[in-house]
Amino acid sequence: MDYVEKAVQLFNSGCNCAQAVFVAYCDLTGISEKDAMRLSSSFGGGIGRLREVCGAVSGACMVLGWLYGYDAPGDDKVKKEHYARIQEMAEAFRKANGTIVCRELLGSVDHSPTPSPRTQQYYAQRPCAGFVAEAAAWVEEYIKKHPQ
Repeated sequence: MDYVEKAVQLFNSGCNCAQAVFVAYCDLTGISEKDAMRLSSSFGGGIGRLREVCGAVSGACMVLGWLYGYDAPGDDKVKKEHYARIQEMAEAFRKANGTIVCRELLGSVDHSPTPSPRTQQYYAQRPCAGFVAEAAAWVEEYIKKHPQ
């Protein structure tokens, strides 16, 4: 199973959008699935259902940060390179979808902390699996082009 399939499968099994993308890459990050689930759990629904930055985009940022991010805060060259990488991914997502903002993607401003029940109807109407697939695919392609 490739990363895109795994991310979509995770989303369709109840993971939030950020978890689905981040957890799909556990074999590369070396983070346990349980720890990856917990770490990314706050970013679903545009950060805790605030409908801000799409969780799939946040999950992709987390993968890229873990694999390519910087750990020397004073190294502005490395920081600039990493921010450019994140901006490239976000711009590709924005070009494809018009925005990276969850509420604009969904046409919803519901910020209730109560998650929507994950039913067949939810999955049939929700475009999020496509956003998860797109974010996971971008990360997969980036990794292929920039092996560590």
